[in-house]
Amino acid sequence: MLPETMTAIEIATPGGPEVLRPASRPVPAARPGEILVKVAYAGVNRPDVLQRQGGYPAPKGAPDTPGLEIAGEVVALGEGTGRWAVGDKVTALVAGGGYGEYTCVHGSNALPIPAGLSLAEAAALPETFFTVWSNVFDRAGLKPGESFLVHGGTSGIGTTAIQLAKAFGAKVITTAGSDEKCAACVELGADVAINYRTTDFVKAVKDATGGGVDVILDMVGGDYIARNHEAAAVEGRIVQIAFLQGSKVTIDFTRLMLKRLSHTGSTLRARDVGFKAAIAAALEAEVWPLIASGRIKPVMDRIFPLAEAAAAHARMEASTHIGKIVLAVAPE
Repeated sequence: MLPETMTAIEIATPGGPEVLRPASRPVPAARPGEILVKVAYAGVNRPDVLQRQGGYPAPKGAPDTPGLEIAGEVVALGEGTGRWAVGDKVTALVAGGGYGEYTCVHGSNALPIPAGLSLAEAAALPETFFTVWSNVFDRAGLKPGESFLVHGGTSGIGTTAIQLAKAFGAKVITTAGSDEKCAACVELGADVAINYRTTDFVKAVKDATGGGVDVILDMVGGDYIARNHEAAAVEGRIVQIAFLQGSKVTIDFTRLMLKRLSHTGSTLRARDVGFKAAIAAALEAEVWPLIASGRIKPVMDRIFPLAEAAAAHARMEASTHIGKIVLAVAPE
């Protein structure tokens, strides 16, 4: 029998990591199309930090507690969830509520655990893999033989993007903030890793590509926007997924016109269930076999107990991590 209440991490008030606190919340009930998952592990992501700071509220109808990806066991079913059975182990993209012992997710947004992965590793998959697949392959249309630049190569997004782009035949270039991080990127498969603190990444990208890079995935923003336009190839495609250095800049769009660039962007959390379901299906068909074979694997940084969610956020904000930070919610 399911309990009536659970422990979840809530945001007491917008602020620093210290505002995250354990609280008692009702266990949610699965609605039609949903499954209820007993969460073993939950991934920690930059959007969680933004939500905690007050800049990224939960979409309408989603839990107000943070957490966008989980792995655990199905413990209850809503109507119309024929694929899943109680006892199945799943990983899932959720719109919120991952930092809690139980959470609901639409059945189409859940995926089986890839063979060979632990539940902790599986919890590190959805947010970054959904984001990278939809933006790099669907939106930007990266093709085999093209060149690809991802900033922040040792972030969760970065480590995922490096591996996926390499696996699908691209020349991979990345930036990172130290020689140690650059070495980690090369070990993951990057052809070129640029220490942005000591090297002009625009010149380095042009040297590595003979003129410019085909696709850029950027979460930095700020002055990187103009520099990305400079580093891009003719007909290059730039996809914006975050603005760690700010979203408001003054920019000369001449290069965009002369190079015929496409600069687009997207967010994932507020997209509808059907959109996310299509990404889930593509990942299961195209990427899950690569994970099962060992060609791609989530890069794990550190696992924190759920009660130490504040420490997990502090580590993420310090940008010392390499790979994914995960919370142990109710590990088996």
